[in-house]
Amino acid sequence: MIIYESTKEQFVGDIVNELLIDRLYNSYQKKIGRTSKSEIRSWENSLQKMSNVMQDDDIPNDASVAIEFNIPNTSKRVDFLIAGNDGVQDHVVIVELKQWESVEKIATRDGIVKTYIGKGNREITHPSYQAWSYAALIEDFNENVQKQEIQLKPCAYLHNYRKVEDDPLTDMHYKDHLQKAPVFTKGEIEKLRSFIKRFIKLGDQNQLIYQIENGRIRPSKSLQDSLNNMLKGNEEFIMIDEQKVFYEEAFYFALESAKTDTKQVMIVQGGPGTGKSVLAINLLVKLIDQGLVAMYVTKNSAPRNIYSSKLKGDFKKTHIDNLFKGSGSFTEVEKNEFDVLIIDEAHRLNEKSGMFRNKGENQVKELIKGSRFTIFFIDENQKVTLSDIGSVEIIKKYAKQFNADIILHELTSQFRCDGSDGYIAWLDDVLQIRNTANMHELGMDYDIRLYDDPNEMLAEIESLNKRNNKSRVMAGYCWEWPKNNRQDVNHHDIAIPEHDFGMSWNIENTWAIESSSVREAGCIHTAQGLEFDHVGVIIGDDLRYENGQIITDYTKRAKTDQSLKGIKKIAKEDPEEAHLLADPIIRNTYRTLMTRGQKGCFVYCTDPALQAYLKERLEKVTFYRQKRQQSLYLVDEREEYRT
Repeated sequence: MIIYESTKEQFVGDIVNELLIDRLYNSYQKKIGRTSKSEIRSWENSLQKMSNVMQDDDIPNDASVAIEFNIPNTSKRVDFLIAGNDGVQDHVVIVELKQWESVEKIATRDGIVKTYIGKGNREITHPSYQAWSYAALIEDFNENVQKQEIQLKPCAYLHNYRKVEDDPLTDMHYKDHLQKAPVFTKGEIEKLRSFIKRFIKLGDQNQLIYQIENGRIRPSKSLQDSLNNMLKGNEEFIMIDEQKVFYEEAFYFALESAKTDTKQVMIVQGGPGTGKSVLAINLLVKLIDQGLVAMYVTKNSAPRNIYSSKLKGDFKKTHIDNLFKGSGSFTEVEKNEFDVLIIDEAHRLNEKSGMFRNKGENQVKELIKGSRFTIFFIDENQKVTLSDIGSVEIIKKYAKQFNADIILHELTSQFRCDGSDGYIAWLDDVLQIRNTANMHELGMDYDIRLYDDPNEMLAEIESLNKRNNKSRVMAGYCWEWPKNNRQDVNHHDIAIPEHDFGMSWNIENTWAIESSSVREAGCIHTAQGLEFDHVGVIIGDDLRYENGQIITDYTKRAKTDQSLKGIKKIAKEDPEEAHLLADPIIRNTYRTLMTRGQKGCFVYCTDPALQAYLKERLEKVTFYRQKRQQSLYLVDEREEYRT
């Protein structure tokens, strides 16, 4: 969708004659139905500057101009496009417009700067990266651009920004992005004109803007090949046994749904470590390879960032990120806009979307509406916030509303916790989530240890991490997550004074794969959906042991934790109801953290009574394990004697 389209000559005329704002407003009202003239006027300065740029006799009058092109299947909008021909090849110049006046370099992150926007200093993508990523997204998914070999040339124009010596905007840290999409600033109008004139020497004879706006959405061959090459040989995503069987079944259903235009919803239930994420990534890559428009969706950004990073391999900058979406990205989705949506951690879905939870109707409904084939990977025992509404029943409800066929599946084989369903059952019993027969039985030799000193636990995690960078510490959300000092690993957000212990919360969302972040602690929001070899878990004061019972205490949660947002208001009206709501959230949080390790879990508790209780439970595990081994030894001896 494009808000405004014309020739260069008409665009300049609309600016000169002060007609552009009214035309933009009317087009917005017609196509989107909600805006104000004041919002449109915020563009006026930028568009006036672009009119000045375009007033060059060497830029042909019949070059096409478009404003606010909404990239299909995304919420992203390209500010300004100019289309024409260089005498040999069709080109479309993409211009990302910014009214920024200052920029701060972020040396610790790739393609990120800090600037004043939205009434505060915020981290945001570098304008060159943003312009390039929009071009990459169009190239990867627009069939007309692919078939007609339309060349996209991105750049950025910061018309209020004055460069200084050693300017952070053009620092060498951003060299790769600047080469892909140059940035032009105040006083560089001639440089921007030269950039445009290099590609636009003749007018738009082939209706390039129309071709882009109406191009069928399909993944490019280069994207398919890149994904396949990155997946091959990547042991992180190798499927075994039940995973492979289910993968083939899900792949078949997805293809049939697209082929027959039949709406289908698949619900896949599976506990921690049943390989849900591995399946999701394999399905994403294979479906893209078949030319289907597929996306991987999660509520939490951490799994998206980690899995997209793992797929990238040695490719530092790629288009892979465009395939990974947040669950709140579909509030305005059209029916069957996608072929396949793969929703991981579906239990974390919310009702409303947006920062203030005021957008959309229901994320489950929107996801089912937006795709022919929607597959939900879900574990209802991993709901960890009051806003988590994902459930099998609600998925079924909306699937029936859209007349979708429902396919149910359950994954049971464990690929985490040393393949032990017994450990998870034991943990449920220990945390008093449910009574199980595994009071003293882990099923296999899973490495679970209790530490009286968190420093010793951290030291062991650091030692194990040297093997393959797959060990991390996580903590309950009982310590504040402050805005200040967020980039300083030596600032100890988590402090346990009696042991002279301190750690920073994780700095980046990719902390799980950054080898330097082993001394940073993850929380439930940055750890859920991920897995490691060994995990160290710090259990805070929100989980205690009193009078023979595990006690949860939501008042010990940090104020910055959004998991229990609104619980204080509920508590004022009905304390018992507040406890009933918060109790499973806290227990599920620690259950989730303590099942992130494939080979082992180490634990430290801030509550001495809970520490003693866990010690007693572990001693019983050891005792019964020794008795069992002794019994097996006697059986072997008898068999040998008989022989």
